[in-house]
Amino acid sequence: MYLFDLNREEGTFKLLSEADAGPNPSYFCISKKKGLIYAANEVMEFNGVKGGGVTALRYIPEKGGIEKVKDLVVPDGGPCFISLSPGEDYLLMASYSSSSIAVVKLDEKGIPVRVTDTISFPVNEGNVSHPHMISFDPSGKKVYLTDLGLDRIVIYDFDAVSGHLKQIENGEVSFPKGTGPRHFVFNSSGTKMYVICELNSTLSVFDVDAKGGLKSIETLSTLDEGFKGESFCADIHLGKSGQYLYGSNRGENTIVVFRIGTDGKLVLAGRTSCGGNWPRNFVIDPSGKYLLVGNQKSGNISLLKIDEKSGIPLDSGKGYKLNTPACLKF
Repeated sequence: MYLFDLNREEGTFKLLSEADAGPNPSYFCISKKKGLIYAANEVMEFNGVKGGGVTALRYIPEKGGIEKVKDLVVPDGGPCFISLSPGEDYLLMASYSSSSIAVVKLDEKGIPVRVTDTISFPVNEGNVSHPHMISFDPSGKKVYLTDLGLDRIVIYDFDAVSGHLKQIENGEVSFPKGTGPRHFVFNSSGTKMYVICELNSTLSVFDVDAKGGLKSIETLSTLDEGFKGESFCADIHLGKSGQYLYGSNRGENTIVVFRIGTDGKLVLAGRTSCGGNWPRNFVIDPSGKYLLVGNQKSGNISLLKIDEKSGIPLDSGKGYKLNTPACLKF
């Protein structure tokens, strides 16, 4: 794991620190309250035990660096996504390779101490579950899981005392076969959910009701009409103003931009080059002025400057060479 200082005016990256984040840390989340970073170790064997792992690292301001403080085995293996509960006392993990999800309890200092719940999904009529993202809604009342393999979203209640998940009544939303829902984001009020789908390169918009249920209201392609090659969606984020929605296309190698209407529906604003090959992950900086893309196959982080009027990110020509970047966060 690498820690950089980004000079936004000059578009330069200064490497401050690098640390051992365990084997294959493919995604991470940050507790700013505790100054901790949690990496999901996407492996099937961790510390000699069958399973995946979570590695906790601490940010040390006086040293300007990060260091590993604790790791923990997570049952089944292959975790590809990790997120924090609103109270920052639990971690949620989705394991793509082992068709399972897990909950990890954190102590008062934010250190992972034990797994409180695991749910495994059996093969369904020959189709294999591939959980890809699990996270709370903005209110912290419901947990949502995208299952890329079974083309669905599953909705849960969460017991913060026991650390257990329980699927709500009618808590499953199906997508057409071969859609592959991957990542999602909510608007600030939690009334709309936007889901980017890997396998058919689409973006779906849902109304979220008072009980956390989802109703599909729109589905759009993320690809240019003239694009004929193979492409797979990856990441999705809202701009700082909440007026624009951004998604990444691996293959077309673009960032697609949609303008969000007052009804929550989308209008294509445009698209731009991702500045490399295979934009697996991207992040918008806290100022809302820059979009940084982790291009996995070309091995670079590209720095795009967001045009204030159009919302379109434009390649600054600046960036940083880094082998297979997989997750970026501020």
